[in-house]
Amino acid sequence: MHHPPLPLLLLLLLCCRTQAGEIIEGTESKPHSRPYMAYLQIVTWDGKQKACGGFLIRRDFVLMAAHCAGRSVTVTLGAHNLQKKEDTWQRLEVIKQFPYPKYEHVGLHDIMLLKLKEKANLTLAVGTIPLPSHFTFIHPGIMCRVAGWGQTAVNEPASSTLQEVKLRLMEPRACSHFSAFNHNLQLCVGNPQSTKSAFKGDSGGPLLCAGVAQGIVSYGLPSAKPPAVFTRISPYRPWIDEVLKEN
Repeated sequence: MHHPPLPLLLLLLLCCRTQAGEIIEGTESKPHSRPYMAYLQIVTWDGKQKACGGFLIRRDFVLMAAHCAGRSVTVTLGAHNLQKKEDTWQRLEVIKQFPYPKYEHVGLHDIMLLKLKEKANLTLAVGTIPLPSHFTFIHPGIMCRVAGWGQTAVNEPASSTLQEVKLRLMEPRACSHFSAFNHNLQLCVGNPQSTKSAFKGDSGGPLLCAGVAQGIVSYGLPSAKPPAVFTRISPYRPWIDEVLKEN
């Protein structure tokens, strides 16, 4: 099993906070205001533990980043503060992982589906999120939101509470320093003049634009300086639909 390059590992869990212990320069989400958010506890292929974000798209399927794959994955839905277990929590095993067949460790095609052992119960704290159609192509300039339990700064630990931050979609040239960046398959997210970003531990979380999940936290710079690269979801809708139909 190959390991992703350092920037990918460092950005494994892109969330939404950086300042004062939140997603970088973000704020704490209102508890359970993002019922689609999934917290993923992963045992890696070499037996280590890591965490990523993901999001519920069907009662029995979570969408996330392929670089978060591991030997085993446990999904927690309905969480806000990871240190305070609530009645809203639903912890579900993953019985099958579906990384995109052409996933490359340079960060291309960084998208994966997780089949849950049991269907989640839809509640006020647990719900699904819509995906864009195959023909949707969102353009630079739009403001979107990302959320996660990732690190709030380079030298800070992961957040125990869900954080979120507003980020702008940038022109592709702002991500030209990422050698594998592909504007047709990825989104360049976060104003380089700002410090707001997703970071390690936020990986796999959704980028929400007007209530639709348009991107997935993929990777960025080890310094957490924006912009970061997100997987664009719309080009993968045919594959997503095929996997969901067959399972």
